[in-house]
Amino acid sequence: MENFRLKVFRVVARHLNFTRAAEELLLTQPAVTQQIKALEGQYGLPLFDRVGGRISLTAAGAALLPYAEQLKALSDQAFEAVTGTSGAHAGTLTLGASQTIGQYLLPNFVAAFLREHPRVVVTAVSGNTDAMLDAVAEHRVQLALIEGPGLRKDLHIEPFMEDQMVLIVPASHEWAGQTIHIQSLCQAPLLMREFGSGSRRVIESALARAGLRKKDLRTVMELDSTEGQLSAVEAGLGVTFVSQWSVRHQLALRTLGIARVKGLKLTRKFSLAYPSGPLPSGNAEAFRSFILAHSRSSQPSQASTSP
Repeated sequence: MENFRLKVFRVVARHLNFTRAAEELLLTQPAVTQQIKALEGQYGLPLFDRVGGRISLTAAGAALLPYAEQLKALSDQAFEAVTGTSGAHAGTLTLGASQTIGQYLLPNFVAAFLREHPRVVVTAVSGNTDAMLDAVAEHRVQLALIEGPGLRKDLHIEPFMEDQMVLIVPASHEWAGQTIHIQSLCQAPLLMREFGSGSRRVIESALARAGLRKKDLRTVMELDSTEGQLSAVEAGLGVTFVSQWSVRHQLALRTLGIARVKGLKLTRKFSLAYPSGPLPSGNAEAFRSFILAHSRSSQPSQASTSP
């Protein structure tokens, strides 16, 4: 139902790369170029700048993109509405997920959802919490599952699961399996996620409530993924806080250990994010309802993350 030239334009605008767009669209690169040239001829303006092997949107292209995204969303909604008259969900669902959720929880959620709704095609992207909230606000995804807190007034944030963050140390570390005083963290080399990470905001807020300021900590390295944090701890670069979900494999293999921190509470909420206003409809609402109904049964047992 979506205008094909606008679909090609959207995909090229997302990748800013004709080769990658052609691969996604299952077209040849000349065919993609032809569609873009035809669209540019239709508007009488160039939509992309091609300088020095780099591609960027022109002012006209940047003006067109949000309308192309809205037309795609409207086309999807129409398809869902029509197929929904049969009582079954079908069509596409685009999800965003912050990294811990995307890597450790979302695959199981989607697999279970598709068992109930096999005609839905799910596309998922991941990034830190801020990036996923931007994706929702810009209608690049219909729903995002974030580690929060989501500091946006233009989006609705709905908690669906509680998560516990834990202090991870090398298995041979003197703190492994022990309870330490919070002031001990001031001497430890600390590994942190990058700015914009929901995990980082939760940790910094909890430490501040416990009386530790940023300048009291020895942050020796920032990383852009949980896997990077865990690998860095295994390499002996420091200690770090991560979700209980992310470390179960390493705890089972005894390559890492957990240290309890007396007086520090690191509980947070995983949340669904979607545009303010009416509740989502169609496939997005079906997935939202599914998550709210099934997330409680997915909680890991406390024993699985106990030192």
